[in-house]
Amino acid sequence: MTMRKVPLLLCALLAATLLVACGLADLVGGSRPDPCDAGGALLYDDFSGEQECGWAVYNRGGAVVDISDGALRISTSQPGQIWWTNPGRNFNDVVITVQARQVSGPNDNAYGVICRYQNTENFYIFLISGDGFYAIGKYQSGGSRVTYLSGEGEYQFSEIINQGVATNQIRASCIGNELSLAVNGLPLATVTDPSFVTGDIGLGVSTLEPGTAVVHFDEVRVLAP
Repeated sequence: MTMRKVPLLLCALLAATLLVACGLADLVGGSRPDPCDAGGALLYDDFSGEQECGWAVYNRGGAVVDISDGALRISTSQPGQIWWTNPGRNFNDVVITVQARQVSGPNDNAYGVICRYQNTENFYIFLISGDGFYAIGKYQSGGSRVTYLSGEGEYQFSEIINQGVATNQIRASCIGNELSLAVNGLPLATVTDPSFVTGDIGLGVSTLEPGTAVVHFDEVRVLAP
């Protein structure tokens, strides 16, 4: 199976969108009860509409993020660009799980989970694809392309990943300097990196060939390890 190294580009236009949509005032916290920390989770959202957990929604630059029909939907038609959304929070060590379903679009895509999001240029990302590849990556100031920390700098293939129009459970762990990715309950990769210690979480999608990639996310759960 051929390995890939995909140069996902950051979207410069996304910076202003996310900062406005997330609400800077909410980032500093407050005394009001959090409706999204039920059941012992640091954050839980099933996108049922019963709570508002702060996810940025937008329609810009060929990408759309919205919440409807019990899921958070991200679609993009811009090949090679990664588009994402954050709830506007700050965490230390976390374990993030989410049900991610590719609904339509090219299988040559990338979608997954963000942790330790500092700003639009600094964060970790855990990606899988519709054709069965995976990687742990990092964006850092000074570069617009992702650096892959796993697989000697390349995507790796795994039969664990359900391909095409299918659902995968993604589990990303960010504990100390250790970053781990598991899919459908089975571990795929673990790396170490000291760059980021705390930050927001997020969900992201990219298409890597012409066509519109559409991915639905549900049952986002953030737990302390």
